[in-house]
Amino acid sequence: MKPIDLPFDADEMLAGLRPWIECESPTWDADAVNRMLDLAARDLAAMGARIERIPGAREPSGVTMGGMIRAELPHPRAGEPGITIMGHFDTVHPVGTLAVNPFRREGDKCWGPGICDMKGGNFLALEALRQLARASIETPLPVRILFTPDEEIGSPTSRALIEAEAARAKYVLVPEPGLRGGGVTSGRYAIARYNLRTTGKPSHAGARLSEGRSAIREMCKRILQIEEMTSDSCTFSVGVLHAGQWVNCVSSEARAEALSMSKRQEDLDQGVAAMLALTDAQAGFEVTRGLTRPVWEPSEATLALVARLEALHKAVGLDFSHKSQGGGSDGNFTGAMGVPTIDGLGVEGDGIHTLNEHIDVPSLVARARVFAGLLAELD
Repeated sequence: MKPIDLPFDADEMLAGLRPWIECESPTWDADAVNRMLDLAARDLAAMGARIERIPGAREPSGVTMGGMIRAELPHPRAGEPGITIMGHFDTVHPVGTLAVNPFRREGDKCWGPGICDMKGGNFLALEALRQLARASIETPLPVRILFTPDEEIGSPTSRALIEAEAARAKYVLVPEPGLRGGGVTSGRYAIARYNLRTTGKPSHAGARLSEGRSAIREMCKRILQIEEMTSDSCTFSVGVLHAGQWVNCVSSEARAEALSMSKRQEDLDQGVAAMLALTDAQAGFEVTRGLTRPVWEPSEATLALVARLEALHKAVGLDFSHKSQGGGSDGNFTGAMGVPTIDGLGVEGDGIHTLNEHIDVPSLVARARVFAGLLAELD
């Protein structure tokens, strides 16, 4: 039997995926992420994998993240450079999101927090490995798996391990959400994050308003200024804002987080310089640089991998396309290192990071067949 003809079953895959979706795992809740990693570790153990649990580490603000899983499947060439599958189990959805977006299937769509980004893709990758094992099809190369807890905030505690694993890999496969119509990701734009802080002068908002200087007012002015910096070469957006405790107090401090994205590293570097130049001590405004994802431009080796993937798509009757895109993923790191990397190998769907997050059910089987074929072919 050819790998692309393995008996994948959408209903069985959804039944296996459901416990993962119903184990909510927002990035900032380390216990929740670790519960999800427990489920993944159990599934990997049932596959005969050798599993290493790596404790969580502190990210720059001092919060301890969830842990990581590094696993290796039995193989005659275990330990040699091979295929590394990388995925994250953290989501942007807080615990309790299931109440408004429960796991449910309606026709060819299935909903749930994190189902598309990227639990569905992670499950698809493991199912491909399971089906190969059941059919006694041995991959030419050893396969390792790395599951991480903090991709949604830039991978502050996992980047070092991601790059260490990539350095000893021949190929990296990332089952992030696929592009609709059979598309995959062959490159990623560069991304930078920033921490913003304004300092005001407190006063009683009712009795002595004129004596104060509002940190909120200054931050709002700066947010507009930052977002108006967006151009065709570099985008700027503010996505987090924290300020104020009492409505009758003029705010003394406000904090925010911003993000910029560029297709080219030089454009991002210019954007970073422009952001840092906004710091104005007299006005009480400070910008500090946060985490950065480097631009990943597809190498010749990655494009050769793309060509092999296109043939597999055609073999299963799936359309194919590839492109560089934004969004950021851990593929930024591995691709920028020059390791042949394919991203976007996961499920197709829509509503990522919203309460309408869902997958197209038929893509589970089609994409799993492609993934299995790729694993069985790479040497």
